Amino acid sequence: MVQATIQDWTESQVLLKYDEHRDVKYRVYRDNGIIFQEIREADDTPIHTLEIPQGMKLDRSSYEVLLRYVLLDVVAA
Repeated sequence: MVQATIQDWTESQVLLKYDEHRDVKYRVYRDNGIIFQEIREADDTPIHTLEIPQGMKLDRSSYEVLLRYVLLDVVAA
């Protein structure tokens, strides 16, 4: 298993619906050529790991936007 960090753990306060927010942290890494965004609660409890589609190159602000959409989807589930 070969892992490379693209973006190290970053803390974020994500605005959800109705003035609710969630304190989380996330990192972006490559594992055997596949890019993942791992999301955890501030206390390190895992929330979700998202596989980023092949060929989808994102900048730092795009990972923040993606983080919000993933959280809205996970919270709604």
